[in-house]
Amino acid sequence: METAPEYRALLAVDIADSAGRGDVALELIRRELATALRASFARSGVDWDACLRHDLGDGMRVAAPAGTPKAALIHPLLHELTARLRAHNLLAGPPTRVRVRVALHAGEIRVGADGSAIGRPLEVLARLLDAEPARAALARDPEVTAAVLVSQHFHEETVWEGRPGIDPAAFREVAVRVKKFAAPAWLHVPLSAAPGAAEPGGAGAGPGEPEDARGRTPDDGRAGTARMTSKASGHGVVYAVGNGVININRRE
Repeated sequence: METAPEYRALLAVDIADSAGRGDVALELIRRELATALRASFARSGVDWDACLRHDLGDGMRVAAPAGTPKAALIHPLLHELTARLRAHNLLAGPPTRVRVRVALHAGEIRVGADGSAIGRPLEVLARLLDAEPARAALARDPEVTAAVLVSQHFHEETVWEGRPGIDPAAFREVAVRVKKFAAPAWLHVPLSAAPGAAEPGGAGAGPGEPEDARGRTPDDGRAGTARMTSKASGHGVVYAVGNGVININRRE
């Protein structure tokens, strides 16, 4: 009997530059990624064991349980995943550093009795994961831990409204072209520079506006344009996003 389609939120992740590291290093970074993903899904309230998971060799494809809010795959999941991988990278040597490309999409898939899944949304997810804008974001800055591509559908239903913990200004529209697939998508670099930073395929500084070494445009001084992301480590991770002007007075 043919299975009924189920609407699922979908995530795929791939470890950048994993080739050529050797089997020992690959096994270690695969294990580190799986551990970080499990913890990040739990942090977002998504049951990892109830997800459909498919091993991609140097990454993983995950279909969240039916009914999972798509926003949960962004906040706090992406921030948690990035923070955990950064913490790992601080102590890791080049062969075992983990930097990732992430793709987010959603749609109706068919799930077999054996847990296998098929459907056009999975093809779109694969194209997003392989797309150039996320690769370029990682290549241009070695300090970037994760580069995320969100499909137009996912963005329209989840990001643009500015749900709690999700800043629409931190996503920049880019063009995705992979094989015969072409579509707009939205690039996000978690815990990165201010939303005004230039992204591959997005708008950067205007004509005559200076940029720093990472392509950022200096603050123009207008109130409400500054964005700050803070991280504190202890028994967990705390994030704060604020808009406005910060004045610091130093006593001599």
